[in-house]
Amino acid sequence: MFRFHKEGNTSILLATLICITLVALVYGRVFDALFGLQVVLAALSVILLGFMLQFFRNPARPLPKLDEGVVYVPADGKIVVIEEVEEPEFLQERCIQVSIFMSPFNVHVNRNPVTGQVLYSKHHPGKFLMAWNPKASTENERTTIAYKAPNGQRLVFISPVNKRTL
Repeated sequence: MFRFHKEGNTSILLATLICITLVALVYGRVFDALFGLQVVLAALSVILLGFMLQFFRNPARPLPKLDEGVVYVPADGKIVVIEEVEEPEFLQERCIQVSIFMSPFNVHVNRNPVTGQVLYSKHHPGKFLMAWNPKASTENERTTIAYKAPNGQRLVFISPVNKRTL
C-alpha cells in the first residue's frame, strides 16, 4: 500500500490535475498546431507528478526489534557531520551532533530516534533556506525535541519542518 505524507496532498493533487489536463489535450489533439508543445508539456507534467509522488512517499518502516538502548536513525539520507558542539537550547553543554542531509530523492519523513520521555518540545518559525546554506540549520523553520531515554541519557533531536509544499 502506498502512503504519502499529508503535507504533500495539495502538491500531489495539483500535479495530478495538471498531468491529466495536459495528457487530455495531447490525446484529444485540441490544438493540432501546438501538438508538439502539448507532448512536451504532457511529458513534463508526468515527470512532475512522478517527482511529487516520490518526494512525499511515506513507507512503513517497522523495526525488527525495539531496543531501548539504541538510538535509531530518524531520517533517510547521508550523515554529513559528526562533531562535538555546544547545544545552546536545552542541554546547554557540549555534546555529539550527528547531521543527516536529505536529498530530494530521500524519504522526507522524520521519526522518533529513541524510546523515552519527552522533556522539551519547541517549534521555531523561520526561513526556508536551501539545505546547503550554512545558516539553514539555525535560521530555517524547525522543531526541537529533547528526550530522556530509559537509561537516563538525554538527547536532543532537531527536525526540519516544511509546511510549504512545492
